[in-house]
Amino acid sequence: MNFPVKIVEEDLAARVARVSAIAAKHADSVDFDGRFPYEAVEAMRAERLLGIQIPRHFGGEGATIAQIAELCSMLGQACSAAAMVFAMHHIKLCSLVEHGAESEWHRAFMQRVALEQLLIGSATTEGGIGGNLRNSICAIEVDGDTCRLVKDATVISYGSYADAIMITSRAHANAASSDQVLTVFLKEQYTLEKTHAWNTLGMRGTCSDGFLFKGEALAKQILPKPFAEIAAQSMLASSHLLWSGVWYGIAVDAVGRAQAFVRAAARKSLGTPPPGALRLAEVSNLLQMVRSNVVAGLKAYEDAKGDADKLSSMGFAVTMNNVKIASSETILEIVNHAMLICGIMGYKNGTPFSVGRHLRDAHSAQLMISNDRILGNTSSMLLVHKQDTSLLG
Repeated sequence: MNFPVKIVEEDLAARVARVSAIAAKHADSVDFDGRFPYEAVEAMRAERLLGIQIPRHFGGEGATIAQIAELCSMLGQACSAAAMVFAMHHIKLCSLVEHGAESEWHRAFMQRVALEQLLIGSATTEGGIGGNLRNSICAIEVDGDTCRLVKDATVISYGSYADAIMITSRAHANAASSDQVLTVFLKEQYTLEKTHAWNTLGMRGTCSDGFLFKGEALAKQILPKPFAEIAAQSMLASSHLLWSGVWYGIAVDAVGRAQAFVRAAARKSLGTPPPGALRLAEVSNLLQMVRSNVVAGLKAYEDAKGDADKLSSMGFAVTMNNVKIASSETILEIVNHAMLICGIMGYKNGTPFSVGRHLRDAHSAQLMISNDRILGNTSSMLLVHKQDTSLLG
């Protein structure tokens, strides 16, 4: 397949900076109206950011998870909803890139994602499983060259706006709930009947309504590897690391607003430290802790990448789980500190120091995926696995 000549290849950060500028203009309205961040996503397409993770020989740019996490952080500082959409898209894309290269259909689909800048949604939750993505009730039906699936998906990330959805199910009607597969359905291959409205405290712009999903596609659109392998070897790490990048970006912007508030107060009372100065130093320390945590997680992933045994090991799972727990719990503390520093000006909406949106989005971090579920999984693994405590890894 022939690919168009690339636009002059610029630094990824410069391209995301342009998207971020657009996203920031609409961040408050996206949140207030609970609407999809159209402008930011169209800017991502214009800057060709939706296909950057695709390998170069399939028309992408071969961007690493570390690079994408940095972009998530940049977007998170501008508009958390845009950053979340970007992160969720690339989490699904990671599963495709890491596990779809052996399949002709999925290779061609990767080329389409890069060429057409398709947005990929996710449907891993289901009514009756309590948010446990490693279990399914629905089962995919394979009939010759065709597959069919009906799923009561309580949440589909930006389902109405996706160009394709990657969806989990049991491998067949007699399969155990944990015997799952992951299938790519193109927009023209499924219908969505809305069952739940996404009216939430935070994450409002992701528009992740619930739907009754009904799809029919080619059987070869089912990824060849079991979802258990995909989840352990790509989805676990990409999910925890990219979400942590988003949360870090939200925290950076909140701390930036707090710092601006303290500086403004300092200019009004020369020679006297403003009341929030000490708390600003505290929150700077917390922010650095989150950054160090995410950077360490990214290094652990890069060290394990390409080694299926390492990626599937208990030690790696514990490390990634700990990254998620630490990031998601600390961001809430950081944003709350920022609100205390800014006082009523941070509590009010529509001021340069408002952090209400940040605080509401920060609360979602402990729910995506539930920290209680992650801690339960980690505790089970620690019964049989000795945690790595070396400073050098």
